[in-house]
Amino acid sequence: MVPTYHSARTLDACLASLRNQNHPDVEVVVVDNGSADATTEIARRHADQVLQWGPERSAQRNHGTARSSGDVVVFIDSDMVLEPHIAAQIEAEFTAHPGVGALVIPERSFGDGFLARCRQLEKHLYVGDPAVESPRAFRRAVIEELGGWDEQLTAAEDWDLADRTRRITAVGRVTAWIWHDEGRIRLRATFAKKRYYGRWIDQYVRMHADSSGSKFARTALLRKPGSLLRHPVLTAGLATLKATEAAGLVLGIRDSRAASSPGGAR
Repeated sequence: MVPTYHSARTLDACLASLRNQNHPDVEVVVVDNGSADATTEIARRHADQVLQWGPERSAQRNHGTARSSGDVVVFIDSDMVLEPHIAAQIEAEFTAHPGVGALVIPERSFGDGFLARCRQLEKHLYVGDPAVESPRAFRRAVIEELGGWDEQLTAAEDWDLADRTRRITAVGRVTAWIWHDEGRIRLRATFAKKRYYGRWIDQYVRMHADSSGSKFARTALLRKPGSLLRHPVLTAGLATLKATEAAGLVLGIRDSRAASSPGGAR
């Protein structure tokens, strides 16, 4: 299940990787949110279903789940490329471990420019950290029991679903990789994106006060000092990138709380 919005730059590679899985039975459902670029044309070349739904990606994912037909639902973002044996590994893991209801698919990233290389280092440090990694493959019975994605959240929705998932079922993992296309990362756009997401981050923190601290501490960045020391220039760039993101989130959270306070904007 792939939610999209103006995803023409990355969607063809994403959907081609789904069609190139070495598993014989992969249903591809794309749920678009009114894209004005070539997203829907690209989707029609690859997908079994191309749907229109909104207003945001949590609602898109829930709608795609309802319209899909498989016993397993896998949520993929439109800027991701999958290694060809992921689907087969998902089936094998669920078959071998009946008590496992969801699976993490580990991520690596690629992109253009220095900051994309910094992000690659960050993703490497997060592999295996349950505070950061979220499951993407679910048994249908589990995702339905959970009630799907929280449609009130447009950011941190993956953390919210991961928190709820781990309360009701065991979470496993596969060894094949998802590759996340970062494109060219720009600090100004990164700041604006994180400020926009900050309002939902604030909501997530209020909903999960008992577990949210570990999400933001990003202790994996400190638990692997060898990787940081081996790449001092990338580490400096990563520190700048994370500081920019943190500043955007802080302002977004401030905006959210100001809007919800007595006399604030509604």
